[in-house]
Amino acid sequence: MSVKVIMYSTRFCPYCVRARGLLESKQVSFTDIAVDETPELRREMVERSGRYTVPQIWIGEQHVGGYDDLALLERQGRLDTLLLQAS
Repeated sequence: MSVKVIMYSTRFCPYCVRARGLLESKQVSFTDIAVDETPELRREMVERSGRYTVPQIWIGEQHVGGYDDLALLERQGRLDTLLLQAS
């Protein structure tokens, strides 16, 4: 599936690991921007999302939020639709 998905994350955050796993299970390629050692990228994430926690995920131009938000979309059956709309 060719969708523009961007995720700001850290390497060892359990929510980041879960988000990666969910996206990979859907065979969605995504850009994973590690913010754990680059303060400039963390500032960029905060400016874009208004949030300080990781992960922060965008599908297309839509800010989804964190892992809990992504998982909720999946449970509601809305994630596939959002991915299709963004492709």
